[in-house]
Amino acid sequence: MLLTISLMILAYMIMGKNIKPLLAKVKNIDWRLKIEELSAKIRPWAFKVGRTAARPLLQCFYVLTDSKTSTLDKVLIYAAIAYTILPMDLIPRVVYKFMGILDDGLALLYVYRKIKDKITPEINDKVDSTLNDWFGTAPQVA
Repeated sequence: MLLTISLMILAYMIMGKNIKPLLAKVKNIDWRLKIEELSAKIRPWAFKVGRTAARPLLQCFYVLTDSKTSTLDKVLIYAAIAYTILPMDLIPRVVYKFMGILDDGLALLYVYRKIKDKITPEINDKVDSTLNDWFGTAPQVA
């Protein structure tokens, strides 16, 4: 249920429609379980796409885990991450190749632009630490 409503809220936001009735349905969600479910799926996805592509998704994920993040932002982040890493798509990748990948990226980009001011140095440190754990230490840029 949360995934469906979250995706609808994301779509409504993109289209500029009223989201208040939908948002009321998710205001009392316990995010801990949802965050754990996403967490287990992010790492395998990151290994498929690589360190650079995984970075913005991890930044969104760590904003999602922040207690100061609003319910609306949590819903949008949850929808964008789930839409990106889960195999279901409005535009199937298997059939439409590039267009199927592009819609995932656009959903994440839309949400990233909405929450980028919430990406603190502490969140970036968590992202760097996670990426280093998964991929090894990043090459140093001179």
